Amino acid sequence: MGKLSQVADGVWVRQSEWVWTNSIAVRGEDGLILIDPGIDGSELNQLADDVDQLGIPVVAGFSTHPHWDHLLWHPRFGDVPRYATPAAARLASQARERAQEMAAESASGIPLDLVALVTPLPADGGPVPGEIIEHQAHAVGHAAVLLADRGVLLAGDMLSDVLIPLFDFRQDDQVGAYEAALDRLGEAARHVDVVVPGHGAVAEGPEVAARMAADHAYVDALRRGEEPVDARLGPYADWLFGPHRSNLEQARGR
Repeated sequence: MGKLSQVADGVWVRQSEWVWTNSIAVRGEDGLILIDPGIDGSELNQLADDVDQLGIPVVAGFSTHPHWDHLLWHPRFGDVPRYATPAAARLASQARERAQEMAAESASGIPLDLVALVTPLPADGGPVPGEIIEHQAHAVGHAAVLLADRGVLLAGDMLSDVLIPLFDFRQDDQVGAYEAALDRLGEAARHVDVVVPGHGAVAEGPEVAARMAADHAYVDALRRGEEPVDARLGPYADWLFGPHRSNLEQARGR
């Protein structure tokens, strides 16, 4: 796992070895908000070391969506409120036992008693800065965070250079939901220079538009009933898609 690196004013990212998962720290008015911290116990502990070095207290957590790898926490981050969109928080609560089981199966040293303890984000965004862009692509109540004043879009599990668009088997018409979400994220991306996906490399400059185009092309192919041709369906696909197997099968099954 790499060190916590600053990608914009008050925005830091640290990448895990596990499916290149990105943990994000954002400076708010009163302190740090940790977004999707992960992934195993040792990496969470290392993230806590890096956060300590920033010298800014953690005041809240935020989960972009209710998949287990985005619902983690560590005691060293503190006993602070952890938020998700109301829809995501509701699903996380209902499926908490399953999220704990998946965390135990897929990683080591995760504090299982802290998995999925999220509550609904207030309508005004509470301590989370920027604009919350909620949609239904990939997962119920999925959220992106637009930090327009810093030129950053935190995209959750979209706009990745390693994962294709993956769908939520719980919801109907995920192709349509994905198209609608990409339209909203595309509008947001007009105001940024940096996109941080949940998995994969941070996109900067022209790469932002390239990520958007790649996801559009993939979903457009599905809409036409064609098999997508995508570089992300390469030799590492089985390893990368392992944690998202059910989503991948749904995507391929339309």
